Amino acid sequence: MGLNLYARIEEFLDFEEEVRRLHKEFLSILFHKQQNNILDIGCGQGAFLQHLKFNDVQAFGIDLSSEQIKHCKEKGLEASCTALKDVKEKYDCATAIFDVINYIPPKEIPTFFNEANLVLNQGGYFIFDVNSLFGFEDIAQGSLNINLEDKFIAIDAVFEDEKLTTDITLFSLSKNGLFKKEQDFIVQFYHKLAFLKKALNDAHFEIEEIKNFNLHSFDEADKLIFVCKKK
Repeated sequence: MGLNLYARIEEFLDFEEEVRRLHKEFLSILFHKQQNNILDIGCGQGAFLQHLKFNDVQAFGIDLSSEQIKHCKEKGLEASCTALKDVKEKYDCATAIFDVINYIPPKEIPTFFNEANLVLNQGGYFIFDVNSLFGFEDIAQGSLNINLEDKFIAIDAVFEDEKLTTDITLFSLSKNGLFKKEQDFIVQFYHKLAFLKKALNDAHFEIEEIKNFNLHSFDEADKLIFVCKKK
């Protein structure tokens, strides 16, 4: 799946305001729960890690994209290209922000939740967001073209069979004056509320709260934020 290609175009997608608002909500939850030893799962280029560092919160990030981790290290952040199952340390809280859970196929969710439980100290928190059905059907679908001086980006996202497939095409200007074409895709999955509740319970998490969150300016929530505690 094209996570590294997505990492190279992410800064041009103009999601900064949405990401800032979502991070602010997560920070509010963490401060309310007084969490100070955090594993950020799917940390991306480290934007949330930067917020935590600025607020003197101890945190470490992991991501499956080496390209994203390279950005983290350039910012002086503690992060590693490591799968959750390979994390040996224990944390008081784990976060998974901005669609991380939606990248995981349904059949792998129970294992992922169990792995999240294992990296937490007793009574630790697992806090994550997922896209609602409205978020997939009415927000995420569509096409986007970005025309810059040295690159052209084309994105086409289609939601069907409870799966959002986003095709990415990048044309980059090379030193010889010609454009190099790269293509890949990413897939996100819609997870029903009942399915997530059962998987969390089976992984020995208690759901303390499920918050509706409007990432975009609509009346209906396009995201749900889960605040869960290790039993």
